Amino acid sequence: MPLSTADVTRFLRSVHPYDSFEADTLSEVAGRFELIELPEGEAVYARGETLRGLYLIYDGAVDVRDENDMQISLLGPRNSFGERGLVKDGVAVTSTRAAADAQLLLLPRDDFHRLMSTQPGFARFFDRRHTDTRRGSDLATSRVDGFMAREPVTCPADTEVQAAARLMRDRHISSICILEGEALAGIVTTRDLSGKVLAEALPPSTPISRVMAAPPLTLPPSAIGSDVLHAMMEHRIGHIPIVDAGKLVGIVTQTDLTRFQAVSSAEMVSAIAHAESAADMARVTAEIPRLLVQLVAGGNRHEIVTRLITDIADTVTRRLLALAEATLGPAPAPYLWLACGSQGRQEQTGVSDQDNCLFLDDAVTPDQMPYFAELAKFVSDGLDACGYFYCPGEMMATNPRWCQPVRVWREYFAGWIAKPNPEAQMLASVMFDLRPIGGTRSLFEAFQKQTLKAASKNSIFVAHMIANSLKHTPPLGLIRGFATIRSGENRNTIDLKLSGVVPVVDLGRIYALQGRLTAANTRARLQAASAAGVLSASGGRDLLDAYDLIAETRLEHQLRQIKAGRKPDNFLPPSDLSDFERSHLRDAFVVVRTMQSAAGHGRGMLS
Repeated sequence: MPLSTADVTRFLRSVHPYDSFEADTLSEVAGRFELIELPEGEAVYARGETLRGLYLIYDGAVDVRDENDMQISLLGPRNSFGERGLVKDGVAVTSTRAAADAQLLLLPRDDFHRLMSTQPGFARFFDRRHTDTRRGSDLATSRVDGFMAREPVTCPADTEVQAAARLMRDRHISSICILEGEALAGIVTTRDLSGKVLAEALPPSTPISRVMAAPPLTLPPSAIGSDVLHAMMEHRIGHIPIVDAGKLVGIVTQTDLTRFQAVSSAEMVSAIAHAESAADMARVTAEIPRLLVQLVAGGNRHEIVTRLITDIADTVTRRLLALAEATLGPAPAPYLWLACGSQGRQEQTGVSDQDNCLFLDDAVTPDQMPYFAELAKFVSDGLDACGYFYCPGEMMATNPRWCQPVRVWREYFAGWIAKPNPEAQMLASVMFDLRPIGGTRSLFEAFQKQTLKAASKNSIFVAHMIANSLKHTPPLGLIRGFATIRSGENRNTIDLKLSGVVPVVDLGRIYALQGRLTAANTRARLQAASAAGVLSASGGRDLLDAYDLIAETRLEHQLRQIKAGRKPDNFLPPSDLSDFERSHLRDAFVVVRTMQSAAGHGRGMLS
């Protein structure tokens, strides 16, 4: 049955974003739509086809499928489709067909692009790039390479301290970097000159290498301002060299920084770094929900929020390790405390338990093991007191299985790679997110490279890991595009962790495995995978956009809960979202499902 312009106008008044149009504009736009009637099973368009325009379902249902003919969404009345292609290159990235007799309204592509340029609300709805205006412009969230001092003053390791002091005076600087060849060997500050040279009456001819701090704490250019401020406060230093691929590229000093927006998280880090007990630290970590509210409400991106919150957990862990050694005595052998899970990936939110382990030097003896058992208990008990609850699956250093010499860890990974049964897949997934927190980092560096190499070369193991990564799927369903939890206390919600964030985390881990990429953070893995060619540029952009939206929706959900006086969780009722938010969240889930399908069919690439 033909539809009149009046019929279409009435319908559009019930569909966002058309409901925000002025009456005259709405009537004019309604007259631009073309009616298309399709019987069940007939195609609307095929993947790779040039799109005629934007489709809006008036009646019936449309089945959306990926390149492997896997269903990724079933759309009903008032749902739009085809916009992803139109805002990119005009080419369909999915295939669609009528799942029932359908009436579709087609807005021609020229009219679509005209509205994109003249109607801001329309543009915001159909192209998330218009809505993603939340960018931290303050120091706390700016990359170090944007404010570091480039070409720092340096001198060779055999330079005399008097010559170095004169150079610092003449250049009006408070530190100088010491090089051995092109490699950074150490750093000397004016405090070093007064405290180590003048106070000790060392001769002016003393080599600068004798008084330098070595090895110095460094950060990469990709670090953010809060990383610098937190490190300075925790380690009581005022100068941090910036190193990229082993080469000195800059330096950041206290004079380069202001406390600006990072002051609250920085003060928490400082208080924890000087706390004398777990109870003292617990009083600080109790403020994490308030910090999350401030950061999210302030418009910071999700990766900044989770990085700052994880910084606090890292500082708590390192301080507990120091207190443990003060209580138990020095460690009898070198060790390394590592985090996995969300802390390992630097992705903690307002809901976190603890996942950790200990790597011990291979020289450790059986009679020394009780010391590390006590150390693990001291730290894990302290973390629990600070709100980082014991892991229900006992993935903690207190479990003797996860407190072992490096040679045993090599055997663990070799066994998981050789025989990837379900338990091995689960354990490998957790342990591939390991990140050093405190101790002797060299215990992990060579181990990580060797393990990634062995894992990536075993095609059977990689295939099993891919299959394991597809167990968590986005909640795409019939009602408004979502499949909600059907029973229990979380009925009628979607789990933004297991069904939202985790599928992307799993994909990022697979790409890192395939590309032998050492990053643990999911966003960093996706970016590195695109740069390494493991993931196509367009696929990487789509997946990053999808991940950003899902992760930010999760944080905003927790923000609302905390502000309402409730404990934050990951279970979001879709009814809490506007039509605008539901539409974009559904699109993000479609992207993730498409990428899962590509990985499942042996291709990490999505062109």
